[in-house]
Amino acid sequence: MIIDFILLFFLVVSAIAAIRMKDLLSTVILLSAYSLIMAVVWTRLNAVDVAFTEASVGAGITTVLLIAALSRTRRWEGNGQREGFKSSKLFDSHSLLSFIAVLVTGAVLVYGTLDMPDYGDPDAPSHHHVAPRYIKGSLEESGVINMVTALLANYRGYDTLGETTVIFTAGTSVILLLRKKRAQ
Repeated sequence: MIIDFILLFFLVVSAIAAIRMKDLLSTVILLSAYSLIMAVVWTRLNAVDVAFTEASVGAGITTVLLIAALSRTRRWEGNGQREGFKSSKLFDSHSLLSFIAVLVTGAVLVYGTLDMPDYGDPDAPSHHHVAPRYIKGSLEESGVINMVTALLANYRGYDTLGETTVIFTAGTSVILLLRKKRAQ
């Protein structure tokens, strides 16, 4: 259990450090580290497929795309002052409204988790309704002997196709946006 608190600590530290950085390359590196730590968290939660996706997409592809985007822009963040935005107060109306929106959203999310079953609870509804159906019906419905392969390839195939389509579209869009224009 102590390792979970250590991972949470590193997640919070890397997130705060990424927000505070003015060097955008350092921010990209910190966000990549955040993704790698999240991959370890997903592995600790026995969600290896999600951990693999987080490591490959979050720490791998996203880092490469962000560094490619950074190569076409400035490495350092500006002074943070936008034209027409010169507020010296700690909390202006925009910041206060954003803070309230974050608090309300967080409260709704916490409220939504209050009636969830405990982690690993054998009496959880998924153990009585979903899992038995997959265990009993995966061979007949899919024709695949390995149940894990049947779940990932047949039951989650459209989900994986959707994820792949989103990643391909994002990558193609970034390439199109960052390509060099040829001199005419």
